[in-house]
Amino acid sequence: MNKKISLIRSANLASVDYAYAGHIPSGMDLLFLAGSCPIDKNGEVPGLNDYELQARLCVENLKEALKDCGATLEDVVYTRVLVASQERSDLVTAWETIRKEFGKHDVPSTLFGVTVLGYTNQLVEIEAVAAVESNTK
Repeated sequence: MNKKISLIRSANLASVDYAYAGHIPSGMDLLFLAGSCPIDKNGEVPGLNDYELQARLCVENLKEALKDCGATLEDVVYTRVLVASQERSDLVTAWETIRKEFGKHDVPSTLFGVTVLGYTNQLVEIEAVAAVESNTK
């Protein structure tokens, strides 16, 4: 039996572009991914002041980390998006870019504006939790 996560929306809450909760069936393994940063293969952070480019690179790096775990974006059950800015428009730019990459898989997510992130010139970071079918049977 192929177990799948469920994304839960609420008719009693505001209509938003993400699910309000995610349900993980028993028998699935949780994957806690380190923050996906906008670092290229040379260890550099490209796109000085480019929130959209950095958000796309974060998603690409997240996809690679998931792939190494035998998972895809569709296995993600929660994200936390960190954006180094006090401008709401920068947060919206990063959010919309990331949401576009996730497509119809509108996982529950929290969006934060922060003062600074770990790498020089870093503007965006994505933390994620995913669930995959357990290999122990």
